[in-house]
Amino acid sequence: LLWLSTLSEHTRQLRAEPRCALLFMGAPEGPNPQTAPRVTLTGLAEPVPEAEVAALKSRWLARHPYAGLYADFADFALWRIRPGGALLVGGFARAVRLRLGDLLPDPAAVAAVAAAEAGIIAHMNQDHADAVALIAERLLGQGPGPWRMVAVDVDGADLAEGERVCRLDFSAPIAGPEEARTELVRAAREARARAS
Repeated sequence: LLWLSTLSEHTRQLRAEPRCALLFMGAPEGPNPQTAPRVTLTGLAEPVPEAEVAALKSRWLARHPYAGLYADFADFALWRIRPGGALLVGGFARAVRLRLGDLLPDPAAVAAVAAAEAGIIAHMNQDHADAVALIAERLLGQGPGPWRMVAVDVDGADLAEGERVCRLDFSAPIAGPEEARTELVRAAREARARAS
């Protein structure tokens, strides 16, 4: 998802030609940036249909709280990129093309986790706020604060404190809420062990 202004040049370009690419880059192993792992995702950009905006906007703002400043400006709109494929570069001279099927999670798992997401978040924030804070601080290396869970998906959970946001990656993609529980319990135990 992208939050784009109709006043920007890139939005005008995407309206004229929706083909696009996004580069995601990890940290290099040394001073040579060619050693950094990176993925270039290719796809088609499109405005999110109005019927889907409210739910996706809420999710976007939970993950990007600073965007609340301009989220209701009339010239901003939510866009999505429909992936077509990707190129994974694992370092110098190590590249492989990824097919769409390699990129997208299982739709049934996405639906199952999405249906349970609000309950998982409420439970973690109400009953396990201490564990959420420990995960952010001890496991993910964040500073202290009243951390809360703001999103859960098949690949992990997003935690936030004010405008700070961090990501807890699950050990593997999950298929449903029971596996989310297993991953969150594992993360809490690991965070508690590091706190000792």
